[in-house]
Amino acid sequence: MRILVVGSGGREHALAWKLRQSPRVREVFCAPGNGGMGSVATCVPIEAGDLHGLLAFAWEHAIGLTVVGPEAPLSAGIVDLFQEHGLRVFGASRAAAELEGSKSFAKELMRRHGIPTAAARAFTDAAAARAYVRTVAAPLVVKADGLAAGKGVVICATHAEAEAAIGAIMEERAHGAAGDQVLIEEFLVGEEASFLAFTDGTTVVPMPVSQDHKAVFDGDRGPNTGGMGAYSPAPVVTPALYEEVLRTVMEPTVRAMAAEGRPYRGVLYAGLMITGEGIKVLEYNARFGDPEAQPILCRMKSDLLPVLEACMEGRLDSVAVEWHDDAAVCVVLASGGYPGAYPTGLPISGLEAAGREEGVVVFHAGTVLRDGQILTAGGRVLGVTARGETIREAIDRCYRAASHISFAGMHYRRDIGHRALKA
Repeated sequence: MRILVVGSGGREHALAWKLRQSPRVREVFCAPGNGGMGSVATCVPIEAGDLHGLLAFAWEHAIGLTVVGPEAPLSAGIVDLFQEHGLRVFGASRAAAELEGSKSFAKELMRRHGIPTAAARAFTDAAAARAYVRTVAAPLVVKADGLAAGKGVVICATHAEAEAAIGAIMEERAHGAAGDQVLIEEFLVGEEASFLAFTDGTTVVPMPVSQDHKAVFDGDRGPNTGGMGAYSPAPVVTPALYEEVLRTVMEPTVRAMAAEGRPYRGVLYAGLMITGEGIKVLEYNARFGDPEAQPILCRMKSDLLPVLEACMEGRLDSVAVEWHDDAAVCVVLASGGYPGAYPTGLPISGLEAAGREEGVVVFHAGTVLRDGQILTAGGRVLGVTARGETIREAIDRCYRAASHISFAGMHYRRDIGHRALKA
């Protein structure tokens, strides 16, 4: 079978890497891909937002399955388009992807169906949002309603910071149309976790729990990013909590979407806060997380292809999904200035040495291959990912591999997995 993976980041590299291991997969294409995917996929110069270009490529190259990585084409309706033309595609429909595409929709869905979440109010007017902020206690959280590449959430310690965040999102248009509406949400105290599951619209098969590190600097300081690293498993989610999340969040969410005429098939991701008062849902994603996909897929023992097919065909209950018992960690190497402005086109050295470290895979995210040289081409450049018998061993392998790699301005967090070590 020929596979098309849509997207260009570390998540898509990991998906192509995992799918290429299937004995049923003859060839993998990635659109547009990146500079480091050449060993597992053929990159084609079609952007992830060019839905009709992707459709034409899938027809012309007899693609047996298209796997959609990022959220934007899902929200734009790529799954609906491909299905209308009789092509097999894995991912959430446009209606289902609104669970990620609109935080206010997700919040109202949770309220209607009794799924635990933080209290919040939505506003389409900046003045009204500011007026509301003055009536509630700080700290609080200001969120752009739409898709903002993981950067539309601002934790505000004071009312002044909240009002500034409202201005940046709604008036300065820091995230474009994603800021047409904002949510003002209560600040929750606790520890975050990422809970992902496969679903066919009825059956929910959970993946190992993971934890992302959103803040750019060590100690969870600085602005939020798309993710500076992740690890799995996450000890904060005990076996009892794992079952509780499945029972009170994941399965009810899938039932709720079906009840509202938006059957959800694909990967469902719930970003959770484990508080003293119990589990609360912070947000949903309608796809694999990035960088969570990298350690999770490294821990997957089963062939990924049959699982994706079972999700699409409504028979997930007939497929056994197996996982390795060990741990996996991903450390993101970022460009200088990220998550703000950053340079591109910088040569990267040390990739081969890093890849030779035991248990390590270097997934490319923001890279390009030019004249035989791998260059930087994004904010999050590489995801150094390692497996180990323990979190400690996986962390050590990650950082040992990262120490081989360099490019001008490179920075990365030195404390990925620190909460797991304390636990």
